[in-house]
Amino acid sequence: MFNNLLVICVGNICRSPMAEAIFRQRLTASDVQVSSAGIHAMLASPMDPLAQEVLKTHQIAPLRHRARQVERGMLHEAELILLMEHTQLHSVLNLAPEVRGKTFLMGKWQHEMEIADPYRQPKLAFEQTYEHLSRCVDDWLPYLQSGVTR
Repeated sequence: MFNNLLVICVGNICRSPMAEAIFRQRLTASDVQVSSAGIHAMLASPMDPLAQEVLKTHQIAPLRHRARQVERGMLHEAELILLMEHTQLHSVLNLAPEVRGKTFLMGKWQHEMEIADPYRQPKLAFEQTYEHLSRCVDDWLPYLQSGVTR
């Protein structure tokens, strides 16, 4: 069982806080800590209003969120690190190569699918991002609850 999950995207205002909120709603084990950060975070910015709106549409309470920059310490503390795109994977591994064994794409179980960034896109893009994240979160839940990632 994982106790500390870190979800990463670019700005930490759309995809990763959406994924964090979905994980928090769906994880049955209350002792799992879920957080998010960005490779190039829009520091202290709230979650994008369209991301919040889409979460509410799906009965998921948006988080009280402020974007934060990913740091080596966060990567070391996390037991599982999930990213949206291959370029983010490379950025994280450049920052901390030793976390390779616990770093994966959100879409690992969807043929290594990347989750498109809806930033500055219409609401439909946020809906599509939600659908992709929702499927990926559901795919990860059995592995999070059992502690197996391969």
